[in-house]
This record gives sequence, structure tokens and C-alpha cells, in this order.
Amino acid sequence: MRNKTKSSPDAAFSLAKSKFYNEFLAEREEILRHKWIESEKAGRDIGFERALLDWVMNHRDKWRAARKAGK
Repeated sequence: MRNKTKSSPDAAFSLAKSKFYNEFLAEREEILRHKWIESEKAGRDIGFERALLDWVMNHRDKWRAARKAGK
């Protein structure tokens, strides 16, 4: 059975312009960067969940403040 809903170019464009979506992408990029750094320190892959929790608890507030100050 085919999916009757099709994504339109307008929907993709609207999503790309979304402030919340762009913030999500920027935050995700920082989490992945943190995961890489901490995995290198540990000498193994620490996993996304651990990196996410550590980043949120220890870095997100400062990152958001710096991002807000830069805008």
C-alpha cells in the first residue's frame, strides 16, 4: 500500500527555515562533537546517550548563552 501523503518542496523549505529545527540541528551537532571528544579521551565510543546526558548536564546552558549572545 502506498503512502498517500507526499512531502512537498514547500514543506521542506518551511522546515529548513524553522528556528526550532535549526536550533535542534545546531545542538545535535554540538552533542556529536562532544561525543567524539569524549570518546577519544576514553579510547572507545561512549555512545550517543551518554554523550547527550553529559553534554546536557555540563555544557548546554553555557552553549545556549554563548549562542544567544552571538545572535
